[in-house]
Amino acid sequence: MSAVLSNLPPVLERHELKYLVPYELVEPITRFISPYCSLDHYSSLAEDHFYVVNSLYFDTRGLELLQQRMNGKDSRFNMRVRAYADGDKAPYFMEIKHKIGSIVKKYRATATDKQWPQILQDPCYRIDPNEFKMERRNKELFLRLVHSYALEPKILTQYRRRAFFSTVDNYARVTLDIDMKYRNESMLTLVPGNDMLNYDNENIYTTNQFNQNLTNVVLELKCNIGEVPMWMLDLITRFELKQTGFSKYMSSMLVSHFDNGYNYMVGDRMGY
Repeated sequence: MSAVLSNLPPVLERHELKYLVPYELVEPITRFISPYCSLDHYSSLAEDHFYVVNSLYFDTRGLELLQQRMNGKDSRFNMRVRAYADGDKAPYFMEIKHKIGSIVKKYRATATDKQWPQILQDPCYRIDPNEFKMERRNKELFLRLVHSYALEPKILTQYRRRAFFSTVDNYARVTLDIDMKYRNESMLTLVPGNDMLNYDNENIYTTNQFNQNLTNVVLELKCNIGEVPMWMLDLITRFELKQTGFSKYMSSMLVSHFDNGYNYMVGDRMGY
């Protein structure tokens, strides 16, 4: 999508802190972090500073990765391919997120228009040995996991993101995600359509309890391990943020598989 995103290192090891906040805090939070952060490239281009992210999630036929997430397994991973805007143009980011306790390690490799989706469709596909070493290793890891676990596409999710990067730290990011949608998907496509359904409804955020101040924004703070910036701590204190878990894959799958989100209860979302 962007040179900014493409230039991120292919392996990131970081803390990811998630919070659910009401939409009316988006602008106050934006103002609060402005002395320390700038909008990323594509947020700066969008009129309202939100750009579209599409993610195709993979799982086993028996949804083993989803069950690990629901059961709160301490060491787990998920698999996705990500594209931006209309989802029909490279780069396509093949990502593995491995979570161990509170630490997330993210492996990412980039597929071009010529490589996607053939890289997953063609069993004889071979990765170019001249690719950058870490990029090649991450592609090999992604393909090895797909084939060894017999992973297949399960759901396409979409959201709009306002993203910031720190201008005063080695690595720190703030993202605000809204307008979350999904579509059950069994094909290797990241192109959304008019059949995408919202899952950022009252049930997903308030566990079936009426709340006039609907918390329909996912705020995420990301930073290097052991390097939480002071301004992030001040942000948490200033807005009285309460850390929670929020999995876009799990939340969209539960909404999709439980009568569009109306009939599942808190116990179905264990592991937060």
